[in-house]
Amino acid sequence: MPAGDKSTIVTRAPGVAEIAARHTDEAETARRLSPEVVRAVLDAGFARHFVPVAHGGAAGGFTELTSAVGLVGEGCTSAAWAASLAAYAGRYAAFLPAEGQAEIWAAGPDILLAGALMPSGKAEPVAGGWRLSGEWKYISGVHFADWALACAAVPAEGPVDPEARPEVRFFAVPRADFSIEDSWFTVGMRGTGSDTLVLADAFVPEHRTLARSVVHAGRAPASDARCHLVPMHAVNALPFAAPLVGAARGALRAWIARTGSRVDRRGQAVGEKPSTQVALARSAAEVDAAELLILRTAAVADGTECPPEGEAAVRGARDLALAVELLVSAVDRIFRASGTSGQSSSDPVQRFWRDVNSAASHVALSFETTGAAYGAWALSGEERRAGAVR
Repeated sequence: MPAGDKSTIVTRAPGVAEIAARHTDEAETARRLSPEVVRAVLDAGFARHFVPVAHGGAAGGFTELTSAVGLVGEGCTSAAWAASLAAYAGRYAAFLPAEGQAEIWAAGPDILLAGALMPSGKAEPVAGGWRLSGEWKYISGVHFADWALACAAVPAEGPVDPEARPEVRFFAVPRADFSIEDSWFTVGMRGTGSDTLVLADAFVPEHRTLARSVVHAGRAPASDARCHLVPMHAVNALPFAAPLVGAARGALRAWIARTGSRVDRRGQAVGEKPSTQVALARSAAEVDAAELLILRTAAVADGTECPPEGEAAVRGARDLALAVELLVSAVDRIFRASGTSGQSSSDPVQRFWRDVNSAASHVALSFETTGAAYGAWALSGEERRAGAVR
């Protein structure tokens, strides 16, 4: 991004969506984004969005990023997913010790990071750091990453408490230290290139590692920006829910464009049927409702909305999971209303439908889990101390 350029990722996002939409067939076939799309994501400022100002980043807000990711998703769900996860990986890296941050962003803030957020592999302490080996599956954007953040449980020091959970840490590794196994063969979200990250006895110095609990608590070591002082429960699954709003809007737009020219076997315009109009209205309303829930969660992360403390820890995850259920419902409905012609592999609606349903299966978006946590809180009596359940 040129120095002094005041445009934001929100104003740049439609351009990214346009470029990504032109390359969707390529992404589907290659099972990863084209270099042109990756370049557009970088140029729009997604990678630098949460990077500390000290390293040339924007230290930006959650609402702005959520809106921008949604706009990109209207062109390509995979591109929006990549833009979102690249931004949030930069936020995780901001919790590294100062020396580790300086190493990652030595060449500037537009460095692409891929995050392996589920613990895997084996980490062994050695003099000055750690040795890390293993495989991490489903790492979106790994092919274009300059660095990866691999997550692993580490051996406990001293006597082991059988009841205690093992400590989990993030380890920042440069591209030269990892290889990639081609493993991403999926029904939807094909363009994310979420292949397997492989490490073989990689040395990670102490300044390039941090405890995952630090990110969960929201305690960045060298920044007082709001985005670096937010506990994980305020952020929840925002990185995964935001792209799907755009995908659903993209599906609606494509469906409307095609439905306007369709006629049924009796020659009646499909768009003039009340059943078609009601299906569209219901799906559009579900997308609007989902977006409001997602933006409310982003507002809490930005500190512009403050729910009671007890509710804050459980409401956001519930809202995001429900929002994604609404988005799935909206896209499912218009896909069913598309008729046989909507099954064509060239129809963008079916691609959005596959993408939304695939992404909705992410473990962080399970309403069974997040709803149970909210219900347990609400039924525990804590809501009477925090205020009425809303």
